[in-house]
Amino acid sequence: MAYGAGRLRLDVTLPATAPISRASVGLRSERGPVLGAVMLSTALVAIDTTILATAVPAIVEDLGGFTQFPWLFSTYLLAQAVTTPIYGKLADVFGRKPLMLLGIGLFVLGSVLCAVAWSMTALIVFRAVQGLGAGAIQPAGMTIMGDIYSVAERAVAQSYVAGVWATSAVVGPTLGGLFSEHASWRWIFWINLPLGLVAAFVLHRRFDESSAGLARGQRRPVDVPGALLLAVAAGLLLLGLLEGGIRWPWFSPVGVGIFALAAVLLAAFVLVERRAPDPVLPLWVVHHRVLGSSLIGAFVVGTVMLGVTSYVPVYAQQVLGAGAVTAGLAVAALAIGWPIAASTAGRFYVRGSYRGCLLAGAAFGLLGAGIVATAGPDSPVWVLALGCLVLGLGLGYVASPGIVAAQAAVTWRDRGVATGSNMFARSVGSAVGVAVFGAIANGVVASRLGGGERAGDVELEALPAAVLDPALHAVFLAVLAAALGLVVAGLLMPKRVVPAGEDPA
Repeated sequence: MAYGAGRLRLDVTLPATAPISRASVGLRSERGPVLGAVMLSTALVAIDTTILATAVPAIVEDLGGFTQFPWLFSTYLLAQAVTTPIYGKLADVFGRKPLMLLGIGLFVLGSVLCAVAWSMTALIVFRAVQGLGAGAIQPAGMTIMGDIYSVAERAVAQSYVAGVWATSAVVGPTLGGLFSEHASWRWIFWINLPLGLVAAFVLHRRFDESSAGLARGQRRPVDVPGALLLAVAAGLLLLGLLEGGIRWPWFSPVGVGIFALAAVLLAAFVLVERRAPDPVLPLWVVHHRVLGSSLIGAFVVGTVMLGVTSYVPVYAQQVLGAGAVTAGLAVAALAIGWPIAASTAGRFYVRGSYRGCLLAGAAFGLLGAGIVATAGPDSPVWVLALGCLVLGLGLGYVASPGIVAAQAAVTWRDRGVATGSNMFARSVGSAVGVAVFGAIANGVVASRLGGGERAGDVELEALPAAVLDPALHAVFLAVLAAALGLVVAGLLMPKRVVPAGEDPA
C-alpha cells in the first residue's frame, strides 16, 4: 500500500503473514475512509432489501396495486442477482472504483425515481434500477476489500461489512415502519440520496487504483454475448424458482417453459464462453478447486439462511405464540453470530487452514440447524434463538473465509470474477431455498388439509398450529439436510491455499 495526499493508493496487497490489528484495519486507520465508504454503500443495499416490508400497507394505500406488490421485492432481487457476476467481471476489466461509482449512481438514481413514483408499476420498474445498482455495489465493494487488505486482515475487515448486514436486518424494517407511519413511505428512498452521495464522494477522493494493471493500459475485451446470455438465463432461472408454485403451477406450460428456455440459454452460454477470448464468467471458475469449494459453500449458505430467516419467525409466532418482536429477535440471533464468526475467522485460517475453518463452520452449522429442528410446540423461544445464534456462527465461518480463499487463489485481474461468482452462487442458493422449502411446507399442508385447492388457498400464517407445526418442522429438517453441504464445501477445500501472485506490472 501507499498512502499519500490523503488518498489510498493501491500498489500491492500486504503479505498474508502481516499481523492482524483492528487499529490498522478499522475505520480510524488510513484505509478507514475507504472501508467506511464500502460499509455505507453496503448499508444502502442491505437496508433496502428489508425496509419495504413494513411499509407495504402505506405504499398500497397510496398507489394501489395490491396484487403487484410482491414484485417490489422480486424485481429488486432479480436485477441484483443476475448482474452480480457480470459486474464482477467488469470490475476486473475497468477497475473496481468505476464500477463502484456506477453502482452507487444507479442505486441513487433508482431511489430518486422510486421516491417520485406515481403508480405501483412505475415503482416496480424503478426498483429494478435500484437492483442494477446493488448488483454492482456488492461485488465491487468486496473486491476493493480484497485489494486493500491482506489475507490475514480481510476477516477483520469483512466483519465490519457483516456487521452492516446484521444491523440492517433490524434497522431496515424499523425505519420502514417509522417513515410510513410518521412521515411518508417516500422517505424510504429519499434517505438514500445523501448517503449515496457521501459514499461516492469519499471513494472518489480517497481510493486510487491507478497503479493497477488495467489503469496502465492493459484493457481487455468485453464479452457482450456471454454477458447477455448469462443475464437472461439466470434471470429466467431465478424467476422460475421464485414465482413457481405461486404465480403459476410448477408443471404448467409457463413453469416448465421458463426452466426449459433457461436451460437452452445456459447451454448456449457455455458454448460461447468456451470460445470467448476473455469470458465474462470463465468456466475454469467452477473447476478450480478453491473457487469450486467456495461456490458450494456460498450456495449452501444462501439456501440455509433463507430457510431459517423465512420460517423461524412464523414458527415462533404461530406455533410457540410469541409476539412479533420476540420472533424477530429470535431470528436476529443469526445476524449476531455471523459477524462474530467473520471477525475471528482470520485467526483460524491464518494459523491453521481454510479447510479447518470451513469444517468448523460446517460443525456449527449442523449443530445450529439441529437445535432449530428439535424445537417443538412446547419449546421456549430461546431454543430457536440459540439455534439461530449457533447457525450464524457456522455460516460466518464458511462465508467469509470462502470469499477470502477465493480472492487469495487468483490474481488481481480475476479477483472480481471470483468475488462476483461467489455472491451469485449465494443468490441462486437463496432462490433454490425459496422453491424447495416452500414446496415442502405446501406439500405437508396439503396432506394435512386433504389436498386439493383447499391448501393452496390458505396462507401459512393463517393455518392452525396443529397443521403449521409439522409443515415447518419438515422445513427445518430439510434445512438440516442442506447444511450437510457445508461439510462437502469444507472437504473440497485444499488443505493449503497457495496465494496467487499479484500482477506485477
